[in-house]
Amino acid sequence: MIDDVRRAAKTPDEPMPFAELGMKADEYARVKEILGRRPTGSELAIYSVMWSEHCSYKSSKVHLKQFATKAPKSEALLVGMGENAGVVDIGDGWAATFKIESHNHPSYVEPHQGAATGVGGIVRDIMSMGARPVAVMDALRFGGADAVDTRRVLPGVVEGISHYGNCLGLPNIGGEVVFDPCYIGNPLVNALCVGLLRKDQIKLATAPGPGNKVVLFGASTGPDGIGGASVLASATFEDESQAKRPAVQVGDPFMEKLLIECCLELYAADVVVGIQDLGAAGVSCATTELAAKGTGGMHVDLTRVPLRDPSLRPEEILMSESQERMMAVVEPRDIPAFMAICEKWDVPATVIGEVTDTGRLVMTWEDEIIVDIPPGTAADEGPVYERPYHEPAGQAALNADTPDGLARPADLRETLLKLLGSPNLASKEWVTSQYDRYVRSNTVLAQPADAGMLRISETMAGVEHEPTTRGIALSTDGNGRYAKLDPYAGAQLALAEAYRNVAVTGAQPLAVTNCLNFGSPEDPEVMWQFAEATRGLADACRALGVPVTGGNVSFYNQTGSTAIHPTPVVGVLGVIDDVAKRVPTGFTKEGLRVVLLGDTREEFGGSEWAHVAHRHLGGLPPHADLEAERALATVLVEATRRGLLAGSHDLSDGGLAVALAEACLARGVGASVTLSGEPFTDLFSESASRALIAVRPDAYDAFASLCGRHEVPCYGLGMTGGDRLVVEGVFEIPVAELRETHEAALPALFG
Repeated sequence: MIDDVRRAAKTPDEPMPFAELGMKADEYARVKEILGRRPTGSELAIYSVMWSEHCSYKSSKVHLKQFATKAPKSEALLVGMGENAGVVDIGDGWAATFKIESHNHPSYVEPHQGAATGVGGIVRDIMSMGARPVAVMDALRFGGADAVDTRRVLPGVVEGISHYGNCLGLPNIGGEVVFDPCYIGNPLVNALCVGLLRKDQIKLATAPGPGNKVVLFGASTGPDGIGGASVLASATFEDESQAKRPAVQVGDPFMEKLLIECCLELYAADVVVGIQDLGAAGVSCATTELAAKGTGGMHVDLTRVPLRDPSLRPEEILMSESQERMMAVVEPRDIPAFMAICEKWDVPATVIGEVTDTGRLVMTWEDEIIVDIPPGTAADEGPVYERPYHEPAGQAALNADTPDGLARPADLRETLLKLLGSPNLASKEWVTSQYDRYVRSNTVLAQPADAGMLRISETMAGVEHEPTTRGIALSTDGNGRYAKLDPYAGAQLALAEAYRNVAVTGAQPLAVTNCLNFGSPEDPEVMWQFAEATRGLADACRALGVPVTGGNVSFYNQTGSTAIHPTPVVGVLGVIDDVAKRVPTGFTKEGLRVVLLGDTREEFGGSEWAHVAHRHLGGLPPHADLEAERALATVLVEATRRGLLAGSHDLSDGGLAVALAEACLARGVGASVTLSGEPFTDLFSESASRALIAVRPDAYDAFASLCGRHEVPCYGLGMTGGDRLVVEGVFEIPVAELRETHEAALPALFG
């Protein structure tokens, strides 16, 4: 019997369906050059998914290098880019691992399963680092709130996130919901997960030790998700993409819950040498990456892979993205213990191969060799493109079209209510009430707080440890309108807002993850946006002293030739020494001094006011003053440690007016403030590096002195109290009216 590899060598001219698998002709030629022959069908399946945009970052690598070359030195960084997720030291022997990834196109095609499996996939990334997943967040963007397709997609996405996360028992502690017509047909579903582990428990995706066994465990392999990485995430999204439903994975959160507990017990028993989750590219990815990072070789018998559908061909098994699967490398002596733990948790486990030192990944099917490749060529040596890029033809005109000439309102009261009831600024309780924010009882802050915060329980890592007062805080932020106007500044403003949101809770920002959502990299104008955004984000990380630990690039977010706004979403993780000292959001009681930190300038480019009142997008976004941002965070963190703050809220979309309204709504406490400048600018400008603070009168002098020492502008505005928001000489609005306006919008739209 002649095996598939030898047959391929003897039939060099046999046509192969590389184009149908998303591979370019020159890429296919490169595969033939590497192998010295044409690939077998199974080898082509491996290279097509591993070299897809989604898996190989072939258009973004040259720009992502800046995150390493410009990265600030951080003793807290334990594992950086290149692994399944970054890991940072958070003190007291604890480490946190976190990452954000996209599941955009699948969530348009099949909203519930697309969003649900997005959560499942990012949770497994965290599991594969040796951690217990402890919370999730999501950054969501949809088309116009009144668009017919938004009413189809949004409820399914929210239901999918809710179902999967709630079944896992993971609190959803924050995120975003944004509406803009540019996302019609291309919603963004970016899911973040954070996990906790002891510093000495870190696991890596590696396969060392010839003779060690390769174990596939978790759910069986089916036809769902076949080619998902290359079909849905690595090509332009056309209207007919809804026909690609088979490429959307199907999730089983109950199996994933068993898999989490099983993995934690396996780690505690020290029977895992290396581990990799099966996400995009499935078995293809897990085997090539493990082998490439290990001794260099692996032999796999694909006939041993447990199947839900016995009719699957080897190529389909390799490309399947069936969920809830993991792959481990285990020493032979530990196999009995490994299998016993899996059996205890009712998690199927099968030895499918063995680590070798041959430098080759060899796979067999019914005694035929169907794959024989150097694994590193698939995992690490894919094509790298330096895509041409140039500024969009209309960029100068867009920036010249400033909002300066827009009619400014005479009725500022009505303007605030209109903004507060607009879909982007309205209460997101209709969404977040479907998530469990407090399961496991470790959540101390959650939506609508500026950042989510968790206390660190001594049992989180799976075994008992000394109690700690520490906690972690997380925020995700992004603004596509800002990035459309200036992608360099827009990326910096996204980081600055997430950094600020963490700091206003009292936590020290520590590290960054990102999900970079853009149109087609084959469009030079989109590529310019991406190049500028990555440059801006890397420069901002250096200026703020926070490293990028990892993340995700999502290209091809466009329908035909129409791309979304460039949308870099940034997640920031911070640490607080004592969660009992956290600063609550907003005005917590009467009799507090209301203080504005930071300077206000006339900055309305990309603002919510321009968007809501005039449907205008033009000019330049607010200035990103990173030195001021860092000084503001320093003041907020130190003031928290000293117990000087009674409440806080960052200023962002909608400016001071919306921040004041939201601060009143947090506890139903009113406030009376006096403005010192032109009222419209003071109230609705979106200048960055600002925060609204509530301070006890007896702590005000110490707080003002702290601000002066760090050169942070500090303006006393007034006092909290009463049942209405009063802006002296401008307007007053009962808190009850603010609440009614704020809470009515999304239920009216989505029922």
